[in-house]
Amino acid sequence: MATVALTQKNFQQVVDQDGIVLVDFWAPWCGPCRAFGPVFEKASTKHPDITFGKVNTEEEHEIAAGFNIRSIPTLMIFRDRILIFAQPGALPANVLEELIGKVKALDMDKVRKEIEAEQAAHEHSKRAEEAPASPPN
Repeated sequence: MATVALTQKNFQQVVDQDGIVLVDFWAPWCGPCRAFGPVFEKASTKHPDITFGKVNTEEEHEIAAGFNIRSIPTLMIFRDRILIFAQPGALPANVLEELIGKVKALDMDKVRKEIEAEQAAHEHSKRAEEAPASPPN
């Protein structure tokens, strides 16, 4: 499968689908981005079951700002609408393949439970911070 150009119009629709979506944030003037491009493209043909998308940060400022992209290339991986991985820097082909294998092997039920537990703990600590202090004795 070829890569999909992600824009403000289609970004949410693409990452909100079930399955794995790899997103490459890049710019045409970026040397490391140009070096990573063929690696990303080759992986897209090797894994037709995965959606590979590219965000040109020069043209899609809102998307880049929304994800707080500070360095390019940045790779993000979503699985079943959950952001699983985000890291700046070009990856060698073997590292990208290893990463794809790990994302495919994830137990998403376990991931969702971990996210729920983390959110519950965050809400609990937030409530504890907002609770009035006990009066002194």
